[in-house]
Amino acid sequence: MTRSIVSTRDAPAAIGTYSQAVRAGDTLYLSGQIGLEPATGQLVDGIDGQIRRVFGNLGAVAEAAGASLSDVVKLTVYLTDLAHFARVNEAMERYFAQPYPARAVVGVASLPRGALVEADAIIVLSR
Repeated sequence: MTRSIVSTRDAPAAIGTYSQAVRAGDTLYLSGQIGLEPATGQLVDGIDGQIRRVFGNLGAVAEAAGASLSDVVKLTVYLTDLAHFARVNEAMERYFAQPYPARAVVGVASLPRGALVEADAIIVLSR
């Protein structure tokens, strides 16, 4: 199976030993994105801004691979406060259309850089 790395300057550069995304065959694995502004590398303020930025960053990486968020088949969202669950649902209505991807939302103690939300995704690419 052929494996290739996907990266874009339209999403934050990796802040560790990982790639923004890895394509393996027809599957694209997008690494977790937090609410970092790509141009500055700074975390945006507030949960709503971070949710928007997370989905914007995931979308930019998907586009670099020739896909979009509409191609996501599995999404995992990590929240430091599950009270923000409804806000994630509201935002998803703006970024995803039915049929929605499979999804898990996980409560976590903390995230890198003090982020409030992180998400990763799996996309199946068309040939």
